Amino acid sequence: MSKNIFREYDIRGIFEEELNASNVKKIGYFFGLEVLKRERDARYISLGYDARTHSPVLQEWLASGLNKAGLKVLDMGLVATPVNYFSNYIDNDGKPVSASIMITGSHNPPEYNGFKITLNKGPFFGDDIYALGDKVLGSDLEIEDNTETIKIDTREKYIEYMINEFSHLDLSGKQFVFDCGNGAAGTVLREILDGLKINHHIMYEEPDGTFPNHHPDPSEVETLEDIKKELSSKLYTLGFAYDGDADRIAVLSEKYNFKGDVLALFFSRFIDNPTVIGEVKCSQMMYDMINTYGTAIMYKTGHSNLKVKIKETNASFAAEVSGHIFFNDRYFGYDDAIYSTLRALELVHNGFDYDAEYEKLPKLYSTNEININTTEERKFIIIDELKQKLQNPPKEFPMIKDIITVDGVRVVFENGWGLIRASNTTPKLVTRFEAVDEETALMYQAKLLSLI
Repeated sequence: MSKNIFREYDIRGIFEEELNASNVKKIGYFFGLEVLKRERDARYISLGYDARTHSPVLQEWLASGLNKAGLKVLDMGLVATPVNYFSNYIDNDGKPVSASIMITGSHNPPEYNGFKITLNKGPFFGDDIYALGDKVLGSDLEIEDNTETIKIDTREKYIEYMINEFSHLDLSGKQFVFDCGNGAAGTVLREILDGLKINHHIMYEEPDGTFPNHHPDPSEVETLEDIKKELSSKLYTLGFAYDGDADRIAVLSEKYNFKGDVLALFFSRFIDNPTVIGEVKCSQMMYDMINTYGTAIMYKTGHSNLKVKIKETNASFAAEVSGHIFFNDRYFGYDDAIYSTLRALELVHNGFDYDAEYEKLPKLYSTNEININTTEERKFIIIDELKQKLQNPPKEFPMIKDIITVDGVRVVFENGWGLIRASNTTPKLVTRFEAVDEETALMYQAKLLSLI
């Protein structure tokens, strides 16, 4: 097993190669010991899994390790990631949990899987995950099979909660289209929409870990082709698409794809004196406009980083361009694409016209997220080298107004900015560029990329 599967935000690797029975049992065992060390009264931990074909097997291996550590394992079965997070905030029929693990490969290819971990309602990440990896890699412990679990129905409680929270919605006369991408969104979406009497057409609803219709990544343009065809029929007010574990959303009209930073602008207008956390890929427009009526904070990319920052600042919500939206206003501060859908529909209920409001925004040109392949060993070294080169850039380099290093390198130029950062989940560099027009943005892109 490579140490590289223990990543900044979560654990992620290839099933049976890196995530095999011995390793996964040890992950469960050593994490279970950590839970008991930090939460002396801990008794229960909740497990849920996504639609991938090997997720139930991983759950059995994890349960064996957790049982050996002395915890009782609550089994949610196949659920969306936000349903797993939700279990940390309810009593689970008298069985309050101290931690949870969601077994999911999110939007990675089907051979991948992984674990998103919560401890005491907060993310277990960064140095904690790296230390867990050291314990697993340094152990030759053999753990016997013990797949005993206690079944719980968190999914039903989650559905009831959503229907109750949004019972005021009146969207009669409007219809919406939803693309579940054969992921976990299909386990809850229909029942919530039916309960709220929202007219809907749901595509690829049946969870299927082979993802037979398209890859479950709504940030990729090609995965949205089918829902765009549906929207072109002019039958629908809006469309919504989800990633494999339903913690990430795309919101579309017939004309536009509203990225996470644009959605943050829209949502913030309906919150008094909002504090909004964005990541380093968010448009400067988002920060500038929100700062005229609230507070916008730029921070690191990554669901774990943003959850911690929300708690630290008591922000209203946080947003990533890719569609992770973390509502702390009226919710629990974690990324939930189903809840975000209902907040987006609430804007329609309030008379908000997405297309008209989008067309009022300042016109900027932003590239899509552009990924550059490298290696796990090189990606952070390249960023350090880039920081050094920017201290003394070439003579023909555009004038630099500021360099922001909260996460990678965001270089602020006279008429825009460029970002290069190391992905924490893949062996890639992630880039994005924005300027007053396409020509300027592409010039910044060429100049900055030439340094690497």
